[in-house]
Amino acid sequence: MAEIAVVGAGMGAMAASARLALAGHRVTVHECSGTHGGGVRRLERDGFGFDTGPGVLYLPAVYRDLFLKTGRRKLEKCVDLVPVDPAERHVFPDGTAATLPNASRAGVVRALDAATGAGAGEAWTALLDRGRRVWEAARRPLVEEPLPADPGALAADFYPAPPPPAGRGLLRRLRGARPAAPPATVADVAAGELGAYPALGTMLAQHALAYGFDPRHAPAGAAMLPYVQETFGGWYVRGGMRALADALYERCGERKIEFAFGAEVVAVRVGGDGRAAGVELAGGGRADADVVIAGVPRARLAELAPGAYGGGGTPAAARAVPARMTVCLALRGARDGDAVHRTVVHSPDPARELAWIFDGENPGTDPEPTVTVLRPDDPAQRPDAGHEAVTVTAVVPAGAWAAEGAEKAAEAFADRMVAAAGRAVPGLAERVLWREVRTPADTAAETGAPGGAVPGPALAGAGGAYLPLPNTTAVPGLYAVGGWAHPGGGLAHAGMSGALVAGLIMEGADFRGSR
Repeated sequence: MAEIAVVGAGMGAMAASARLALAGHRVTVHECSGTHGGGVRRLERDGFGFDTGPGVLYLPAVYRDLFLKTGRRKLEKCVDLVPVDPAERHVFPDGTAATLPNASRAGVVRALDAATGAGAGEAWTALLDRGRRVWEAARRPLVEEPLPADPGALAADFYPAPPPPAGRGLLRRLRGARPAAPPATVADVAAGELGAYPALGTMLAQHALAYGFDPRHAPAGAAMLPYVQETFGGWYVRGGMRALADALYERCGERKIEFAFGAEVVAVRVGGDGRAAGVELAGGGRADADVVIAGVPRARLAELAPGAYGGGGTPAAARAVPARMTVCLALRGARDGDAVHRTVVHSPDPARELAWIFDGENPGTDPEPTVTVLRPDDPAQRPDAGHEAVTVTAVVPAGAWAAEGAEKAAEAFADRMVAAAGRAVPGLAERVLWREVRTPADTAAETGAPGGAVPGPALAGAGGAYLPLPNTTAVPGLYAVGGWAHPGGGLAHAGMSGALVAGLIMEGADFRGSR
C-alpha cells in the first residue's frame, strides 16, 4: 500500500483517487479552495440554479466505467443521467435555424436538408464519415493510452485525403496520378469540403471554437469532435452537472479518501533519490507520500515542481488557450414548448470574432460573439414552473477584462451576449429578473488557470501543438492529471486522465491503456 498525495480536487484528480483507493492505496487530497469539482460548479440564487462549467456530458462511458469499477452502485444509480434530445439547435446569421436530433444520423440529414438546402445532410454525413476515420485512428493513442515518450507519431494529422476527382478512363487516371493532399486545418475543410453549404462550414468551425480551438489553425482532424458528439450523443444530469461532481466526491468518501480543503500546496517535495516524496503546505506544514498526483494547470505545476518536464513538454505549452464568459439569467415566464437544451447562435462576423479572441486585435468595440444558450428542462434549476434559468456562454480571450476598472467593459460584453441569446429565447430582454456575470477572473479564482483559460481535448497534427503535457513527469513518482494533462480538457477527457494516471501508478511501464 502506497501513501498518495493528490493536489487538487478536480474531476480527473478524484477519478484517479477513487481507482487508487480501491486498489488499497491510502489517498489524501489537498484542495486549496473550499470545495471539490474543479471547474464543475453551480450557482444558486433565489431558487434558480445554473451550471457555470460544462452543461452537457459527452462520452458518458468514461464515468460509467469509473463508477462500475470503484463501487457497487453504477453511475445511473448515483445520478439521473438523461439524453439531451434534440441535441442542439444552430441559429445562423441569416435567421435560418437547424434543430438536430440526438444520435440520429438520418434525423440530422433531414434537419440540415430542410434548413440549409437539399444535399446539405449528405455533405455533413460525408464529413462525419471522415471524422469517424480520425476517431478510429486516434481513439487509442489520443484518449485511452498514455502519451508515448516520443509523441512524434501524433504530430501528423489523421484526417484522410479527399477522394480522387470523378472521371473516366485516361482523365481519371491522370487526375488520380496527383492525389490531393489532405486539408491542413478546420478552415480548409470548411472551405474545401463544405463550401457549397456555408452554414455547415460555420457549424464545423464552431465545434472547434467551442473547445477553445482556432478553426483557422486547428488541425483538420478536429472533425472528429462533431462525429463523437453526434454518434455517442449528449447527456445531462438532472439537478445540474454539478451533481456528477457531487456523486464522484461521494464515491471517493466511500473509498475512505481523505480530503483537506483550504489546504494550499506550495511545493512538491523531492527526496534525495530524486523521487517525489510528498508536498509542502502553506503555513509550513508538510505531508509525506510515496506518490504525488498534481491536478493543476501546467503553469502551476511548473511552480510546484520546477523541471517536472525538464523545461520542455509539448508545443502546447506555448499555444494560447482562450477562456469563457458566462451570463446566468433568471427569467420570469415558463420555458416555451419549442425550447431545446442547447442552442448555438452564430456570430454574424466570425472573422472579426476570431481575430479578437486569438490574435489580440482590438476592434474598438467587442465583436458580436457566438454564444451557446443552455435551457435545461429541469425543475431543480428553477423556483417554479413560472420561471426559467438560462445560461449563456461565449469564448473570449484568456484574461479578458482583468485590468483595473474593466467591470463596465465586461458588463457591456455581457449585454452583447444577452442580445445574441435573444435570437434563441423569445422575449428574452423583457423576461430578465436579474443576471450574474462571470468573467475569466472568476474561472481563474476557482481553477487556478492563468487568465481563466479552459483547456480542450488532445488533437493530433500541427506538429503536436495540440497535445497536452504527459501524465508522467521528469520527477519519478510525480504524475499530472486533469484537463491540462493528457488526454486534455472536457469532462470525459478529465475522467479518462484519472484512469490513465491510476493505471500508470499501479502497473508502471507495463500499462498499455484503459480498455
